[in-house]
Amino acid sequence: MSENILEIHDLVVQYHTDDGVIHAVNGLNLQIKKGETIGLVGETGAGKTTVAKSIMRILPTPPAKICGGQIIFNGEDMMTKTEVEMRKIRGNAISMIFQDPMTALNPIEKIGDQITEAVKLHNKVTMAEAKTRACEMLEMVGIPMERYSEYPHQFSGGMKQRVIIAMALACNPELLLADEPTTALDVTIQAQVLEMMQELKDKLGTSVMMITHDLGVVADCCNSVAVVYAGEIIEYGTVDHIFRNPSHPYTIGLFNS
Repeated sequence: MSENILEIHDLVVQYHTDDGVIHAVNGLNLQIKKGETIGLVGETGAGKTTVAKSIMRILPTPPAKICGGQIIFNGEDMMTKTEVEMRKIRGNAISMIFQDPMTALNPIEKIGDQITEAVKLHNKVTMAEAKTRACEMLEMVGIPMERYSEYPHQFSGGMKQRVIIAMALACNPELLLADEPTTALDVTIQAQVLEMMQELKDKLGTSVMMITHDLGVVADCCNSVAVVYAGEIIEYGTVDHIFRNPSHPYTIGLFNS
């Protein structure tokens, strides 16, 4: 059995717009080992989020189109899965934390109920069991279970992001895609959230793809790093190696920016 939980081979993604074709991802190759945290680093528009949404098969189509390649998760090709099959995988085996916690939560539903629904959707459990799991997850991310019945507007940005993380990890996913998970937070809260994510990852044994433009986040959280430029990985290695010996001019530019 492969030690890789995810393998991406020659992924090509295009966006067909009124102004022409945008080549977002151009023959990208990537592997993530079980239990590994890999940083996917690059500036805005490099194609990082497109890669994550391709894995989840949630690209807006149109205008997006996956034109080629394979995405192998646990030995199975995600590209051949039906939408019904993908619904069972999303939020269960693979979860995603999106950039903006404000848009990821339903503003008119209690935060606890939103986590409970995620648990109930993917597990054969009673409503009471799902609610117990939701309370456990809230406690795990540092939110007292007494706040189960509160609404998103009653939480700060940092607390909202904790709720999102609780929801993403509630079903013990094998792979977590974290898309700029702390961008909307101030530096102090950012450090707390990243530390909490690291603790949860170690506790649950989750593999993580950390999408970011922030090399500080990579240094703190990741085992390895893949530098993305114009839809391709131009440099890949351990965090230690890339930080000590960046070889591509774009990578050197990221360090100097």
